[in-house]
Amino acid sequence: MLIIGITGGTGSGKTTVAKSVIDRLGSDKVTFISQDNYYKDHSHLSMAEREVINFDHPLVFDNELLLEHVNLLKQGKTAYAPVYDFTVHARSTDETVELKPNNIIIIEGLHVLFDENLRQLLDIKVFVDTDPDVRILRRVLRDIEERGRTIHSVYNQYLTSVKPMHDAFIEPSKKYADLIIPEGGQNEVGIHMLSVLTEKYLTSEWN
Repeated sequence: MLIIGITGGTGSGKTTVAKSVIDRLGSDKVTFISQDNYYKDHSHLSMAEREVINFDHPLVFDNELLLEHVNLLKQGKTAYAPVYDFTVHARSTDETVELKPNNIIIIEGLHVLFDENLRQLLDIKVFVDTDPDVRILRRVLRDIEERGRTIHSVYNQYLTSVKPMHDAFIEPSKKYADLIIPEGGQNEVGIHMLSVLTEKYLTSEWN
């Protein structure tokens, strides 16, 4: 089993990179895991309390559960990832995502390279590096269109948590990367290189 970790700042295009690799290899050969599914559950808190949580800090993720699920996959067992509802800042109570063991596992998320235990499981570590102006514009569109946020809430969150957490945790994690892909999904050469590396593993040419 080859495990690839793909990280980068919010709106960097890391999901696009992951999906592009999956499209090239075939979805039947790859299991995709989003770290976003592993936000800690906050259903025990009031909505007012949930809204002030710093969701860009690495410790807001339930990495213990993520590690448990990756280890289940390595044992050839199926895991069930939680589903997180960003509109209410809590896990869905009746939904899960089935994760089946596969030759290739891709884990994508903001802080995939931050946690040392998770980092040690990764065979290929990828950092998607995109201009901050592009990233914030993508974040604004996503949060308004998909998560029901206002422009003012996105603005405040960016200044109080997104940018500080990026500078403190995400950008420094670049030093752990084996491969840096500038401009995310627009970088066909970088995506091709990652795909070729992965294909070598599938054809037993991995050294």
